[in-house]
Amino acid sequence: MKRKLIPVRVGECRPEGVLRTIVYVDLVGVAEEEAARLVLDALKERAKPAQKPGFPGAVTPREERVEPEAVAFPGKEPIGETPAKPVAPTLEFEVVTLEVKRSGGIIGLAQKVELLTHRHPGKAEYRVEDLGNGFSLELMAIPGGTFQMGTPDTEEGRSNDEGPLHRITVKPFLMSKYSIIQAHWQMVAALPKVNQDLNPDPSHFKGVNHPVEQVSWHDAVEFCDRLSRKTGRKYRLPSEAEWEYACRAGTTTPFHFGETITTDLANYRGTDREYEGKTLPGFYGSGPKGECREQTTEVGSFPPNMFGLYDMHGNVWEWCLDHWHDTYEEAPADGSAWVTGGDSNQRLLRGGSWLNNPWDCRSAVRNGYGLNFRYYDIGFRVVCASTWTL
Repeated sequence: MKRKLIPVRVGECRPEGVLRTIVYVDLVGVAEEEAARLVLDALKERAKPAQKPGFPGAVTPREERVEPEAVAFPGKEPIGETPAKPVAPTLEFEVVTLEVKRSGGIIGLAQKVELLTHRHPGKAEYRVEDLGNGFSLELMAIPGGTFQMGTPDTEEGRSNDEGPLHRITVKPFLMSKYSIIQAHWQMVAALPKVNQDLNPDPSHFKGVNHPVEQVSWHDAVEFCDRLSRKTGRKYRLPSEAEWEYACRAGTTTPFHFGETITTDLANYRGTDREYEGKTLPGFYGSGPKGECREQTTEVGSFPPNMFGLYDMHGNVWEWCLDHWHDTYEEAPADGSAWVTGGDSNQRLLRGGSWLNNPWDCRSAVRNGYGLNFRYYDIGFRVVCASTWTL
């Protein structure tokens, strides 16, 4: 005879230790009250704990624990407990944006300009790479997406090498929350050499939480290679497209803060300076002048962007993998590093530094120097290219 599953309601019945459990009881020809009693007895029997091991502190083996069975019904989801998926750790932070509010007069003439500061809650996934000796490297999970790389002709301070605007699709990746700091550098520099020696303390401005600087492109690549060998994960410099995508974090304005920037939000030269007979202003757009700190600042001193990345504008320039190309003509559309053609002896730098005026710290600004060039405003951050299992 074909067996059937017959649902039976047993009133307010919650035998201890049993949740959403399925039991099988032969109820064919059984009256309702008797059926309820049989089901209740079966549930109580099911709730009995497995025999525990007989020594102090022993843990009941996993296979002896009572687990609910999953039974699938046509058109229904399986009933029963499903294994909990690992939850990725998340970081909560505050994001700051600037709004330029204009009123009265004609555009550019006798207008009142007000700079409004807005604060928004941010939240992003992250991972932590344990480097030992109490040090760790935090990496933010950058979601994949599509964006317009480069700048329109109308953006103030734009250079021809920032065009043409082109659409890029980027896969998800992990990027270090901060520029690599001196503490990380010293630890990795002490690891066995992969391809070249590393100066254990190259920075001009000292501080364990200050970004490492005076490092060349080759130095940064060696750091990534040593870190990869230590951790078993693939670390590398970001591609130029990954860097700009991560910096913008969904924005299309010159800075992820908005149309302008202030020295309350980033470390750059906020004062005028003379250069080749010209006065370079310490402000951008409708923003104010500010201060020039004349050195790097500790990472994380200023608000992050919506991806939870800090110091993407100013502090130190950051190396990327790509060859230098004069324009984006025929650039890859998949976010990968552009390492064909162009000038392979010059590599990309992004983000501006403490030494630069604000327009050189825009999201789209590009710079390039030789493979062995070092300066006290050049550092880097890393990308983890490996799949990270929680």
